[in-house]
Amino acid sequence: MVFDAAGRIVAADQREHRQLFPRPGWVEHDATEIWRNVRSCVTGALERAGLRATDLAAIGITNQRETTVLWDRRTGEPVHPAIVWQDTRTDAMVGSLAAESPAGLDRFRPQTGLPLATYFSGPKIAWLLANVPGLRERAEAGEILFGTMDTWLIWNLTGAHVTDVTNASRTMLMNLSTVDWDDELCATLGVPRVMLPRIQPSSTVYGRGRGPVDGVPVAGALGDQQAALFGQVCFDPGDAKCTYGTGAFLLQNTGPAPVTSHAGLITTVAYQLAGQPPAFALEGSVAVAGSLVQWLRDNLGLIATASDMDGLAGSVPDSGGAVIVPAFSGLFAPHWRSDARGIIAGLTAYVTRAHLARAALEAVAWQVREVVDAMAADQRDSPQPRSGESGLTLPSLKVDGGMMASPVLPQLQADVLGVPVVRPQITETTCLGAAYAAGLAVGYWPSLEALRANWHAERTWHPQLSPADRDEQYARWRKAVERALDWA
Repeated sequence: MVFDAAGRIVAADQREHRQLFPRPGWVEHDATEIWRNVRSCVTGALERAGLRATDLAAIGITNQRETTVLWDRRTGEPVHPAIVWQDTRTDAMVGSLAAESPAGLDRFRPQTGLPLATYFSGPKIAWLLANVPGLRERAEAGEILFGTMDTWLIWNLTGAHVTDVTNASRTMLMNLSTVDWDDELCATLGVPRVMLPRIQPSSTVYGRGRGPVDGVPVAGALGDQQAALFGQVCFDPGDAKCTYGTGAFLLQNTGPAPVTSHAGLITTVAYQLAGQPPAFALEGSVAVAGSLVQWLRDNLGLIATASDMDGLAGSVPDSGGAVIVPAFSGLFAPHWRSDARGIIAGLTAYVTRAHLARAALEAVAWQVREVVDAMAADQRDSPQPRSGESGLTLPSLKVDGGMMASPVLPQLQADVLGVPVVRPQITETTCLGAAYAAGLAVGYWPSLEALRANWHAERTWHPQLSPADRDEQYARWRKAVERALDWA
């Protein structure tokens, strides 16, 4: 995507890459295909804009955060398909690591802010080193490099082996206190430090581009959800946004000090500007949001296209008592239960496919409500309360992502939260945040205030559900979640 100084989209190009499922629970990407597609997109976007690479001030990158790729330092060739954040092959390893400590799943939380989970990159690296013949020896000899997708792209664009703090904070190998790799964590997981990239701020010049972007500064990198937070100009403690894509991810800026969650959230780095200390965030990660719509379309044939979902769900006033808990591979925040599995509950002969379509959108909204409640609990426990109403973390919620094009889901979200939901004029906030980080690094934008001036609300949805109905429906949702546990 190409943006101008007002934060408006000048041009865009996109390519779909394959999702590889070699075994149940395994999800992989072809890193070489992604790099090839990125080059094509860069060329395509510049052509659509009528620009040359030399017309660009800088390049920013945003990426799926925990997806893990290892490659040969000399040849630049991946040594294995990239293991995607949704992949669960490390479940046994994670269980063993938890069983070895009285802290269980919180074994590494004091250093990393993260629970032990298959979600993060560190166990994925350890799995590759243990299961690809000869790879550990080569890694220890300095022949193999690790990166999340930002690192992979920056390496190919500039030759620099770096990552930014937001992506590093999702590896389970970075210490939040030092904002550097932790030798003890690396030793515990068996990851040689020599294979790890250098950690840098989110907004700084990493190097200059080669090939189709020859000479252009590559100057920004943020994990996708942090990039959306940045694109939504959530620069003050208490500011929050939720992005609705494959999953749903709610992040709240907590300021210059990490806040430890006691309610099932992740403590993560929000962003870091060059020469400044990092800002931190609390995050609630919902594994299944838009992918539930895809499942209803592709696996059940309930709808023909994703766009059919809104008309179907909007044709009924409620879900007819049906509840869907989409725990396809467990539940993420605030439960962190890998044993959960998806259920459809409350079925009667009255329920139609329209009710199920609405129940699917309600499932997304209720999962986000659980995350908001967890943030409220952490706020009450914090010695330095953050902004927000009593009992709620948020006075309103900024939203973005593909699912927010729906006319139904934003209203459902406002109803179940009891606060206004606000959609910005530019909804491609993930890409916009990466552009902002890069532009700040080279002086294209002079300050955070200049970015704030670019943000404008496009529409606001206000709650229409009564508190009594909200509480009754939430109790039903929580009952259904209980039914989904202890299946695997």
